Amino acid sequence: MHIPVFTVDAFTNRPFSGNPAAVCLLENDLDEGLHQKIATEMNLSETAFIRKLHPGDDFTRSSRFGLRWFTPANEVPLCGHATLASAAVLFHIQKNTNSVLTFVTLSGELKARQVEEYIVLDLPLYTTYSQVFQEVEELIKAAVGDMIVQDLRYSPDTKNLLVCLSDTYERSVLEELQVSAQHFLAAEKTGKVKGLILTLKGNSSGKGHDFYSRYFAPWYGVLEDPVTGSAHAVLSSYWSEQLGKKEMLAFQCSRRGGELKISLRGDGRVDIAGQTAVVLKGNLTL
Repeated sequence: MHIPVFTVDAFTNRPFSGNPAAVCLLENDLDEGLHQKIATEMNLSETAFIRKLHPGDDFTRSSRFGLRWFTPANEVPLCGHATLASAAVLFHIQKNTNSVLTFVTLSGELKARQVEEYIVLDLPLYTTYSQVFQEVEELIKAAVGDMIVQDLRYSPDTKNLLVCLSDTYERSVLEELQVSAQHFLAAEKTGKVKGLILTLKGNSSGKGHDFYSRYFAPWYGVLEDPVTGSAHAVLSSYWSEQLGKKEMLAFQCSRRGGELKISLRGDGRVDIAGQTAVVLKGNLTL
């Protein structure tokens, strides 16, 4: 059996930056255990599997598909950058003729559309709630040491802990911070936290970014994710509240880096737009 597979760098227009995802096109149903084996083999933060919902569906003409995401360790309920990559494969490689694609996922129906050189994802918007410092103190110390934490929030929907650093810090401080995410596993064993977001207010004057972030998910086998759409479904809610803005420009300060355009919608969801670069096309032989 041959499965078409692509590597797509998401939230960037340049190869070898942004966040790479593998995308597999499934012509037929795949044995359940093979999803995880393939994702482990690809060894990227996410491998996406696009499947046909009905036997007569077609990757070029159909507008609705099933979509699942796997890290090298397990399946996850939402992944923004691999959804962006999946839409890019359908729009740019398969030349899908629809203006809007709908993905049926563990997080409900997600839509992707093309707007000029961007692909726009319609994602859930996740509310954050204040978190007591003492309950996660060991984890925060493992992440940022004695740095000044300005705010602490928790997203129960995503199990993400959001740590906002003091406004006095510059972007370079976040970029240069040495984080040993492997140590997070010893600091947080309750299962409450599955991802840790470090974030910092940006300089939005002119063409600057409204906020910066880094994202760590060793509980899912991902020490640091380069650019994370699902984390920005949390960050968008938080920073919109802090800044009083519905339209924002964000930058994730990983080594590869990536930019996200954010627009909060009136229906309680968020549009997150990014660009993509396809860097590999091939076939898996099983």
